[in-house]
Parts: sequence; structure tokens; C-alpha cells
Amino acid sequence: MMQPDPLKTSSYDFTLPPELIATHPVEPRDHARLLVYDRATDTITHSRFDALDSLLPKECAIIFNDTKVIKARLYGYKSSGGKLELLINRPLDAYNVNVYIRGKVKTDTALYFEEGFSAKVITLHDDGSRDVHFYLNGTQLRFEEILPIIDKQGHIPLPPYIQREDGKEDEADYQSVFAKHEGAVAAPTASLHFTQNQFEEICNNHPHASVTLHVGAGTFKPVDSEIITDHPMHSEYYNISPEAKKLFDSNLPLLCVGTTSTRTIEFHARHLDQLSGEANLFLHPGNRPLRVNHLLTNFHLPQSTLLMLVASFVGVDKAHELYREAIENKYRFYSYGDAMLLL
Repeated sequence: MMQPDPLKTSSYDFTLPPELIATHPVEPRDHARLLVYDRATDTITHSRFDALDSLLPKECAIIFNDTKVIKARLYGYKSSGGKLELLINRPLDAYNVNVYIRGKVKTDTALYFEEGFSAKVITLHDDGSRDVHFYLNGTQLRFEEILPIIDKQGHIPLPPYIQREDGKEDEADYQSVFAKHEGAVAAPTASLHFTQNQFEEICNNHPHASVTLHVGAGTFKPVDSEIITDHPMHSEYYNISPEAKKLFDSNLPLLCVGTTSTRTIEFHARHLDQLSGEANLFLHPGNRPLRVNHLLTNFHLPQSTLLMLVASFVGVDKAHELYREAIENKYRFYSYGDAMLLL
């Protein structure tokens, strides 16, 4: 049998039974299932998330992503009366905000929301995104000034595969208990399994620190080039705290909670002079981790950069084997699904 080519996008395809796509989290959140793969012994075991601490090496340090999801989805209308849906992607600077708009718009199109809140389309991009300026009663707003407004008017930006409207429960469910810095439009989903008690317990038992990476909508962008290295990797704002830098510089093995903290630490490993800025690192079997030793993550979409990141730790064949094991054992997939620990 031919080995899959790790540089071909088709090598990362798999078939997922639709009933395994989680549309709600388990309750309580730390009762999600946990597939554990130990690379040293090449063994797979099945556990539960609340057993995480007992599964980790004692000397392991932990890196969390403390980004906070904003209510990035807005519903409004154009001056023509046509309805529109806007998804904030990321601020480009104080006033320019990159967004996705469902519905046809041109430059200078005015977009209206509630209570005097509006936007104007400034730039159209080839990737389908748009840059806009936001206003309140005609006065232009800085990005930080729109946050309290969208917190009232906006909706939690559930991923498209969940295929339902957000509800009140998602305001808590789609946010980690340690979320701190507003700016993400998608949750760092491995973080969603921690309860406050478990988070505090694991922090008491392990050196730990936070980085911030504001997850953008580009995290869901499929790889549609035949060769993965031709994929234009999205960039996202990141910041490495002094505490995280200290752990990075130590000799301790690092566990990253999620692909987002992994990309942040690994971006820094390649750009040691940069503690904040824009990260656009693409980890795959041809670009393996340099500093991160262990990964805690959810199960990801076929042909996604996130699955390719998993393969950067274990290889394409093993990634498929782990996913087959998860499917056969009916693990729940994607943002509200179960988790996997790579030791």
C-alpha cells in the first residue's frame, strides 16, 4: 500500500459520520472523553478529561491561550432594505476591521445595525473578506469602542458545522474559564473542557503560563490547494507573557493546550526576538514543532491546517490511525467535541 504524501492535501481526508459532529458540549464540561496517545510506547488509551492531571508527566509545564471570544456575528440591513450578516474577523488597526459579509456589497456600502450602530465598506479583498469602519450615530469608532456594543447586539460566532443558531448557553459554553483578553472570533476549543476547579487544580500541580492568540475566522478556511505548502496561511495577533517566555526559555517539557497556543509558542521558536505581533505559522510534517513536547487538542476537520498540525507531531499515518480509533469508538468531533492528548 502506498504511503500518503504528507505534502498532498488529499492525504488528510477522512470520512466522518455526521452524527459524530457535536452540536453541544457534554455536561459537566470536564466529562468529555479523552483519547491518549503515548508516542514513547506507541500506545492508545481511552480516558476522560477530568483525569488529565493524572496522565501528564509530573515535570510538565502547561501553556494556555487566554483569548476571549467576542460576539462577532452581527445581523443588520443595507440601505436597500436587504438583510445582511457580518462576521468580524480581526482588527487591522485602531479603525480598520476585517470582516466577512454574507450578501453582495460594494465599496462605500452602508451597513445598519441597532441603536445608531453602523458600518461602511472600505475595501474588498480577493479572499472574500472586506474591510469596514464602524460608527455610532455617525461618529467613527475605534475597535475597543465597538466591543461593548457588539457584546449587547452581537451573537456568539458558532462554527458553521454546528448548524444551529447560538443560544444563551453558548455565551458560557463557547468560552474558556480562563478567557481574559477580548479579540477571538473562534474559541481555542481544547480549553473549553476545563472547569474552574480543574483549572485551578492543574495550575497548582504544574508550572503554567498564558499566551494570547486571537483566533480568526481563517482557522476554518479549508486547504484548497493540491500541495499544502501552497496554502496561504492566515495570520493572527499574538502576545507572549513574561511568564510564558520564562517557561519557553526553561528546560521543562511543554504541554500546549490547543493548536493556538502551540502555533504561538512555535512561532516564537522561529522568531525569538518577537514577543508579540502577527503569527502565521503553518505546522505540518515538513515543519515540525521545535519546542512544544505535548499537545492537548480536539478532533479537527478533514483537510484542515489543524489536522496537519496534529500530523506534525505524529505523522500522517498515525494521525489517521488515531482518528479511525476515535471514529470507531464514537468520539464526538470538532469544537464542542471530545479531546485528544499527545504525550
